[in-house]
Amino acid sequence: MKTLEKIFADKLLKIKAIKLQPNNPFTWASGWKSPFYCDNRKTLSYPELRNFVKIEISRVILEKFGDVDAIAGVATGAIPQGALVADELNLPFVYVRSKPKDHGLENLIEGELRPGMKVVVIEDLISTGGSSLKAVEAIRRNGCDVIGMVASYTYGFDTAVEAFKEAKVPLITLTNYEAVLEVALKTQYIAEEDIPVLNEWRKDPAHWEG
Repeated sequence: MKTLEKIFADKLLKIKAIKLQPNNPFTWASGWKSPFYCDNRKTLSYPELRNFVKIEISRVILEKFGDVDAIAGVATGAIPQGALVADELNLPFVYVRSKPKDHGLENLIEGELRPGMKVVVIEDLISTGGSSLKAVEAIRRNGCDVIGMVASYTYGFDTAVEAFKEAKVPLITLTNYEAVLEVALKTQYIAEEDIPVLNEWRKDPAHWEG
C-alpha cells in the first residue's frame, strides 16, 4: 500500500510543483544553488489537490494534536492552506507576517489570538526552518502555546531538524525529500545517476555549487 508521503509526492510531481534539475540548478532566494525546487502553491490551482491537502492536514491535526484552539498560517505561502484548514476544522485563523507591517497597527500577527490558546502552525515548505520558527516565536510572545506545526513538504536538512528540536516544536509533513526521490525515480522523472548529485547537495546545500 502506498504511504501518504508517496501519494502526495506523486501528485506534486504530476502537476510539476516539484522540479528536479541536477544539470541545470535553480538559485533560491537565499542565494543557494539547488537542483531541487518545490512550489506547493501550485496545488491551489487544482481543486481536487487543494482539497486533498486541506483534508490531509486537517486529519493530521486531529490525530496528532487533538485539542487545538486556533490555526496560524505562515505568510505568504501557507496563508491559503491555513485558512482552508481552519475553515475545515471550524477554528479561528491568524497569519504571521515575516516582519511587522510598516503602517497602521504594525501587526506581526494578523487576526486575533488570546493568551493561553493552543495553536497549530501551518507551513507550505520547510527548508532551513528559520522563517517557520520566527512565526512560532511571535505566537509564543503573544502568550500562546504552539503545540505543533504541519507542513506540506520538508527537505529534511539537518539544520532544520536540529532547529525544530531546539525550539521544541513537533513537526509533521505530508511528504518529504526521500519520498519525492523514490517516486521520481520510479516514474522516470529522474534517472539513477541523478541521485548521488541530489544527495550531495542535500548534505551541504549552503555550499553546493552544482
